[in-house]
Amino acid sequence: MSFVRMHAPPTLVVGEGCAREAAQWLIGRGCRRALLVTCRSVADTCSGLFESWADAGVTLLKLAATPSEPTLHFFENLRASVRELEPDAVIGLGGGSALDVAKLLACLVGCSEPTAQFFGIHRLPGRRFPLVCLPTTAGTGSEVSPNAILLDETEGVKQAVISPFLVPDAAFVDPELTHSLPPFLTAASGFDALTHCIEAFANRHAHPWVDAWALQGIRWIGANLVRAVENGSDAEARRYVAYGSLCGGLCLGPVNTAAVHALAYPLGGRYRLPHGLANAMLLPHVLRFNLPAASDRYAEVARALGISAGNTSLECAGHGVDRIEQMARRCGLPGRLRELGIRETDLPGLARAALQVQRLLKNNPRNLTEADVLAIYKAAF
Repeated sequence: MSFVRMHAPPTLVVGEGCAREAAQWLIGRGCRRALLVTCRSVADTCSGLFESWADAGVTLLKLAATPSEPTLHFFENLRASVRELEPDAVIGLGGGSALDVAKLLACLVGCSEPTAQFFGIHRLPGRRFPLVCLPTTAGTGSEVSPNAILLDETEGVKQAVISPFLVPDAAFVDPELTHSLPPFLTAASGFDALTHCIEAFANRHAHPWVDAWALQGIRWIGANLVRAVENGSDAEARRYVAYGSLCGGLCLGPVNTAAVHALAYPLGGRYRLPHGLANAMLLPHVLRFNLPAASDRYAEVARALGISAGNTSLECAGHGVDRIEQMARRCGLPGRLRELGIRETDLPGLARAALQVQRLLKNNPRNLTEADVLAIYKAAF
């Protein structure tokens, strides 16, 4: 059995109200001028948190709001704008986009090379600033992962920077920060987290240590996501979806995702489709393609989702896919790509683009040809 390498934050604080403790963590390391990377909606809802950090002695250097799909051009402009601010730390507060931008800033502020030079694996030379991340969505797991994604608008594709230097020094997972998330974003980000867990578990590089995180994440998200979508003030549901998302994030470094994410990336790059929504729409179709190659694994996924029926592992696994589709419907997510303005004539181009994401496709339990990818898109169309 192969080994896995974990790159989790040295400090991981989890639970309601823990976000306020981030200031003390920074001060304890001599940091008092922190770049604050966030998005506009978070800036409007977290004023009380900002005041508590300021009262503790941390000056927040607020930057331009991060868009939902940060581009390479946006990041380069942002990086240039902070050179004269003299920060001593970086705080990422928001969804995956804000956290990814914060992680890259902590590594690349003051670096003369273009960001595109670091696309790929293990290309970052290091990190300049202490980095703290606080997720306000329960989805990406970016607060504990070694990954950061930017949209290369000239190529129309999402590019990844992957490095242990992107793992924050401290992550504060406070479910209370997710309570103001509207139903659609709760659903989409929750399906992103669920997909992380499922793809890490049914994966050519799966490992028992990571399996434990993945299955627990599936249990927590499967039992609580619909509740969190239907009632955003359900603190218990919010808590366990956030914890499930954290489990999924911990799976990303050592094992990572597979074909669902590979096929989702072109939808985000070309149509700016929210990443979690793209995952939700593709997940059942990719799983049905994969079932013959890993029916035992997918049966375990089904049981983690609460499925007890099925005379064989393949039958049980199929019921699990049905449960995922039921969850998506109850969460109010669209079921077909055609509902989002995607044309059938676009599908061959999407298939060619998805097939280029070999860093993820190599993890998939079943090999995919271009014809297979196209067939999955057509099934989702």
